[in-house]
Amino acid sequence: MKYFLGVDAGGSKTYAMIANEQGTVIGVGKGGNGNHQNNREQAENSLHQAVSGAIIASGLTKDQMEYSWFGLAGADRESDFRILRPIISRLGLPRTEISCDTWIALRSGTESNYGIVLICGSGVNCAGKNPRGVTYQCGGFGYRFGDYGGGYDLSIEVFRSVIRADDGREKETVLSERLIHLLGYSSVSELREDYLDHSRDLPPQIAELLFQAADEGDQVAIGLLTKQGDELGLAAVSTIRHLAMEEDSFDIVLAGSLLTKGDRSGIIRRAIEQRVKHSAPNGTLRILTREPVVGAVVLAMESSGVRVNQEVLNRLSLGKEGLLL
Repeated sequence: MKYFLGVDAGGSKTYAMIANEQGTVIGVGKGGNGNHQNNREQAENSLHQAVSGAIIASGLTKDQMEYSWFGLAGADRESDFRILRPIISRLGLPRTEISCDTWIALRSGTESNYGIVLICGSGVNCAGKNPRGVTYQCGGFGYRFGDYGGGYDLSIEVFRSVIRADDGREKETVLSERLIHLLGYSSVSELREDYLDHSRDLPPQIAELLFQAADEGDQVAIGLLTKQGDELGLAAVSTIRHLAMEEDSFDIVLAGSLLTKGDRSGIIRRAIEQRVKHSAPNGTLRILTREPVVGAVVLAMESSGVRVNQEVLNRLSLGKEGLLL
């Protein structure tokens, strides 16, 4: 029997999963921040903790891992890989591969080995792979480099909208009352003055106010979420064109907490679909329902020559429950 290790490392948590070639999960592990761009030492410790936990739980040894795939947040450029390769090497696993976590989200969300993935969590990212194996990443580097949205940017947009509504440059919005209540102020004026005096950071959970307000029909909130969807759609269209996938049939996997949990009313999804359908009418939106770490295990299997069918995917998906304990 062959055994495979998959790892999903993000800014808040790191998951590791070990499965056999039939898709039966036999060990899981968990750690904290796994993004080296946030804290390199902490990320290495989290990876070690998650991988060691999974191996101990499986009753196997590192040498028994046929192949290991690491989907890592922040693994975007060669300068990142120069940092990450030694970190992964120090784990002592026989055969490993590193990719950005976008690729494991894509592989977890579709039965195909190609498609487009859109991620909208604390930040945004888009990547794709066409049927010929060519890949392309659009964005993922923040607002200054062309991105829009995600939890951090949307929190700023909420703050801006409330300030603008207070001075008459924006429509009145229920976000005003919700924001000052969340942050502990009695008025928008008090909020403005305190933030001007102390340059405080905005918590990303402010973005959650948008979904509540939009569900109640608030036009400012609906407008911001629609713009978020339109921007994600633009990134998908750019990726589709770079990969010449306009005539292909493929899945567009929607990942990240704002798309999988926040967008209950579907405002963002509808805006994405409206953009994409003009360029790729055969593209189908799919909300990611599996843990991305499942995609890491699948990529490890496929890199070793194992054919992953629906039955194997189903077994791997059931194994994710152990990660939630």
